[in-house]
Amino acid sequence: QVQLVESGGGLVQPGGSLRLSCAASGFTFSTYAMSWYRQAPGNERELVARITSTGGIKDYGDSVKGRFTISRDNAKNTVYLRMNSLKPEDTAVYYCNVLYGYTNYWGQGTQVTVSS
Repeated sequence: QVQLVESGGGLVQPGGSLRLSCAASGFTFSTYAMSWYRQAPGNERELVARITSTGGIKDYGDSVKGRFTISRDNAKNTVYLRMNSLKPEDTAVYYCNVLYGYTNYWGQGTQVTVSS
């Protein structure tokens, strides 16, 4: 079965950096696009970044362009999100996502808190 396990969240000061990881299993990782979403309290879940199966095309939400970088290692079945110049408004639970067949699969999420 499809499993996505996020890690790397935590508390960071404004201007700081974090790298999130998402370990995937249960499907042929190298043939699927992967995405990161986030959800802050009271807000809808929003797309942060998406990467194609080969990593050749990457898309970002407007609020993170130029600060976040999505990448993947198909040999390790892992997708990453490097977050630089973090702002308090980046505080949210971050989720890894894959559309497998007709079903969206989500990890359990990892909390990122940006605060001084």
